[in-house]
Amino acid sequence: MPAVTQESPAGEPRPVADPADPADRVSPVSPVSTEDPVSPVDQVALDEAVAFTSGLIRIDTTNRGGGDCRERPAAEYVAERLAGAGLEPVLLERTPGRTNVMARIEGTDRGAEALLVHGHLDVVPAEPADWSVDPFSGEIRDGVVWGRGAVDMKNMDAMVLAVVRAWARAGVRPRRDVVIAYTADEEDSAVDGSGFLADRYPHLFEGCTEGLSESGAFTLHNGPGQPLYPIAAGERGTAWLKLTAHGTTGHGSKPNRANAVSRLAAAVARIGEYRWPVRLTDTVAACITELAALQGLTVDPRARGFDADSVLGKLGPAGLLVEATVRNSANPTILEAGYKLNVVPGTATAYVDGRTLPGGEAEFIATLDALTGPDVTWAFHHREVALEAPVDGRTFAILRESVERFDPDGHVVPFCMAGGTDAKQFSRLGITGYGFSPLKLPPGFDYWSLFHGVDERVPVDALHFGVRVLDHALRTL
Repeated sequence: MPAVTQESPAGEPRPVADPADPADRVSPVSPVSTEDPVSPVDQVALDEAVAFTSGLIRIDTTNRGGGDCRERPAAEYVAERLAGAGLEPVLLERTPGRTNVMARIEGTDRGAEALLVHGHLDVVPAEPADWSVDPFSGEIRDGVVWGRGAVDMKNMDAMVLAVVRAWARAGVRPRRDVVIAYTADEEDSAVDGSGFLADRYPHLFEGCTEGLSESGAFTLHNGPGQPLYPIAAGERGTAWLKLTAHGTTGHGSKPNRANAVSRLAAAVARIGEYRWPVRLTDTVAACITELAALQGLTVDPRARGFDADSVLGKLGPAGLLVEATVRNSANPTILEAGYKLNVVPGTATAYVDGRTLPGGEAEFIATLDALTGPDVTWAFHHREVALEAPVDGRTFAILRESVERFDPDGHVVPFCMAGGTDAKQFSRLGITGYGFSPLKLPPGFDYWSLFHGVDERVPVDALHFGVRVLDHALRTL
């Protein structure tokens, strides 16, 4: 078995000890799946998806922002299991402890473009006192895996591992080269993760034209007998802003017409109250059209006078898929000013979480200039592009077929993510991204609320479904 290697920030590879447990090394077995005659997915793969989800959750990779995170133990965990499948994973760090893992599986068609499959290893903080279980226990109880990362996104990380190892046992190779990337720092700026990889190691993504990752192909029950599977084919851009108001410092007991706090508060209020106009992208228009058809409605989102807000109210729970993506947005989140109650400060600052539609950044900038006014300046604190992927081509059709193959009653629809993923950074390399981490969820399972929420968890059966769908999609693509 090839040794795992680590690559330094200077790009110099150096071997490290192979930490793989012999028990984690795969050996050929006969595929037993009856749902797909050529599928290598067996009971071992299904069990491993669950075990790896639990195992990754138990590795605390909390990202508190500002560099406060250490993904290396989780990176070593996945590297061991990739090496056990005969691959040669490489560990890459910009900052010590902020570790990324990459590996490539050679496809059978040497002329085909490569496919990127990526997932992040870090998670957002969890307050144990708020949870029903220890958020880093990885407890498996009543057919459910509990813990931080169960849906965002150690479940997908684990399913990819399970699929790759199933291929190794059965001697199966995908048609295209599959590049696997496990990244650090997605839950903050990605500067130590996908941004670092895209900037410093573009050669490792050679040939990649498309990528699959989180936040898509999960069940959204839109009423009895109508399970939907939204696949992400777009992301709003990130526009995190810092606002600064300047004024005159003075005694709090005296009139002050140049009060920085007042100026900032007025600007923040204008931003918070502003109603952004509707702007429908191709992905969102397609989503509305398909969702309306499932409700027996015929709509034309491109028609003059189309009332998007009215139609959203007729789409059932699925209206949440598009509610946040029909317009730009800007939400004030942090205020900072003053150092003593009876002193008017000379400056005050605020932070705003802005999100822009594909093609909507120019409007966003002009609107913020108008809303902040002459007494408040603003600048991008963090900025990333909006994305949009085709929904009428071969790739989306295969993703749709792969889901509906294993849930014939399901309906796949395209949607645009309100937030963003590592696909933004990988887009710099010309890689078109889709959100595709399939899960079949039972009615009443509030998947949306578990992202960064309390009592994050994923059903074991959902992981089994995801492994089967991923295997089929990756081999077919």
